[in-house]
Amino acid sequence: MSIEAFDRVELDGTGIDRITEAEVVAVVREALARGRGGRIITPNIDILRRAQREAEARAHLDDADLIVADGMPLIWASRLGGTPLPERVAGSSLIWSLSAGVGRDRRSIFVIGGSPAHDGAARAADRLAARCPGLRVAGAICPEFGFEQSRATYDQVCAQVADAKPDLVFVGLGFPKQERMIAKLRPMLPSSWFIGCGAAVNFVAGDLERAPRWMQRTGLEWAHRLGTEPRRLARRYLRHDAPYALRLLAQAPGQRVRAR
Repeated sequence: MSIEAFDRVELDGTGIDRITEAEVVAVVREALARGRGGRIITPNIDILRRAQREAEARAHLDDADLIVADGMPLIWASRLGGTPLPERVAGSSLIWSLSAGVGRDRRSIFVIGGSPAHDGAARAADRLAARCPGLRVAGAICPEFGFEQSRATYDQVCAQVADAKPDLVFVGLGFPKQERMIAKLRPMLPSSWFIGCGAAVNFVAGDLERAPRWMQRTGLEWAHRLGTEPRRLARRYLRHDAPYALRLLAQAPGQRVRAR
């Protein structure tokens, strides 16, 4: 299954691939079989908003091979515009489905992120390996907060990932830290796939509880996240993201579909 087979729905200047989660897994498996690497980015409302005003956010989206909708408002906007995206494809779900998919090919993963105090990356990698037959763990790193401020430490982390030669790398450092690391690692591992998965490493490790499925399906996962991390997320969600989501929905009828 080729990436080029999928059209993109344009939402506020960003093309979102019309692809299901199962098709993402199929695309990655086929690309790996051909020795072709790539990068997946999973924009939500916050990333889409930031891409309108931050050159760095726009550059990360432009560099991605697959862009999938991690947010129900994006799905709703596509439906209002008459060009519906097939489903929400969240990074917190892809960490499981991609691991299961590449496990069937006996390929390897590397996990970055999680809670440093509880060795979150290693525990997440172990859980993925236990649940996904055939999956190999090439490594796991849980950097200390602020590690990116030391050039030597940052380079050491990147070198450790590159030396392990994983097939698939999950980077759960939050946007845009994880995207910056992916941009640095891609030239070192041109045949590998990368995905910035935010809090997914914490979810898999069991350090954060993901919202119930009914909240995920109905677009209320943000409310669950806000309830678990109010001090960190309240300003972003309520002051910035909610007004932007309303504007996105209001302008949805003007969207269009474009080929890659």
